Amino acid sequence: MTDPYMQMLFALALVVCVILFMGLGLKKKRDMNGLMKVLAYQPLGQKKGIAAVQVGREVLLVGVTATDLKLLKTFDDNFDKGGVEKATAADITEKLKKLRAMKDTLYAVK
Repeated sequence: MTDPYMQMLFALALVVCVILFMGLGLKKKRDMNGLMKVLAYQPLGQKKGIAAVQVGREVLLVGVTATDLKLLKTFDDNFDKGGVEKATAADITEKLKKLRAMKDTLYAVK
């Protein structure tokens, strides 16, 4: 009577192990061939933020919303990480000022 139960448990354990090994193999394969790498992400609100993404040798500063992606700035392969942080902070501040000015002019028209 216990023999069929043991066979069933062994078969179940074998199937679970095969699934786990396949999952680990696929994860390693995906990580090896990754074209893009997210270096940093700064949330700016609900479903909004700015991400620094490395694609090959370029670093892209991307604005992210729930429905859209906008390229804010591109850095070439000779970037300095300290310089990138300073440049991105200044660039973000400048873009936010422009967006606020655009918003104010839109609301002033109505």
